[in-house]
Amino acid sequence: MASNLTTAAALPLPPLPAYTLTEAPDAISWCPDFYLSAIAPVVAYWVVSLIFHVIDMYDVFPQYRLHTPAEIAQRNRATRFEVFRDVIIQQIIQIGMAIVLGYTDPPQMTGHEDYDVAVWATRVRLAQRAVPAVLGLVGINAATVSKNMALSHPLLAGALAGGYYPSLSTSLDPTDGTVVSAFATWELMVAKAIYNIIIPAIQFAIAVSILDTWQYFLHRGMHMNKWLYTKFHSRHHRLYVPYAYGALYNHPVEGFLLDTLGAGLAYKVAGLTAKQGIVFFIGSTIKTVDDHCGYALPWDPLQHLTGNNATYHDIHHQSWGIKTNFSQPFFTFWDRVLGTIWKGDTSLKYERSRTNAANFLEAEAKKESAKAQ
Repeated sequence: MASNLTTAAALPLPPLPAYTLTEAPDAISWCPDFYLSAIAPVVAYWVVSLIFHVIDMYDVFPQYRLHTPAEIAQRNRATRFEVFRDVIIQQIIQIGMAIVLGYTDPPQMTGHEDYDVAVWATRVRLAQRAVPAVLGLVGINAATVSKNMALSHPLLAGALAGGYYPSLSTSLDPTDGTVVSAFATWELMVAKAIYNIIIPAIQFAIAVSILDTWQYFLHRGMHMNKWLYTKFHSRHHRLYVPYAYGALYNHPVEGFLLDTLGAGLAYKVAGLTAKQGIVFFIGSTIKTVDDHCGYALPWDPLQHLTGNNATYHDIHHQSWGIKTNFSQPFFTFWDRVLGTIWKGDTSLKYERSRTNAANFLEAEAKKESAKAQ
């Protein structure tokens, strides 16, 4: 059995399967991915916004409001129409960017999946060749252990022997009976997990990290630079009391740089496919809307996945918290690392805002009543 440790390295690797490429089908048969990637985030934005708008207008969950209706009426410096208009402008720009990204993407092909899984299975097989040496570092004789369990646990014995599976073979060509090495079932399972789960997860993690980093530093820069804030970012802060469909209420230049370009850059650098990009754009859009919804909903999963939620971002929209909580839309990493996260209690500040808004509207109502008399 000791010779198997060297034989494993000399044993031919299982051959990679042949494949034929064909154009991948669209996610929705009647809507090409090219158009879906441009339209889906916009549709998601307004569907989610409409849900929150209905909740807002009918005051369905007053106990979970971050602000009262009186605050919305008294404190915001932009009308609902102005917000709607500017969001539409940004979404037109966003659709244009999606079209550009679509034209620069290579054609989406399918048919190579089994080949790619086999490539990863080959890497798993090659990685096993290091197992005997690694075990040797801690005083374990891999050859002896492998020999002792060869009959009871042949696959584990093969892995300990450095990927030596002499019993695993398959017929490459039934006509001439050629027999070649085959992958173990567990090797293929690991390879499929890497290809179908781990790699996409890493890609999404990279995309999220890039978008968060891009938005943090650009967002913070627009607050630190007086000209950038006055010229561009101050428009977004006309909403002291954010609401869902005001999430993308920005100056068009800021909207392009902060949201559209940042998401496009994350998409490209992470190497997402067109279908992955659709998921990423929809996800980041819904998260942004949720962060501006104005509600701390205990049953909203997006508000509990990370600390960056509606409550967190709402602090940034207040005059007393405007130089903190720059992170968006996913995590609070950069705020924590660079010390820009809000620290302290906010309950008294929010209560004061509610009281002042109510008193203001009451005074205005009295004035109107006096005029009418």
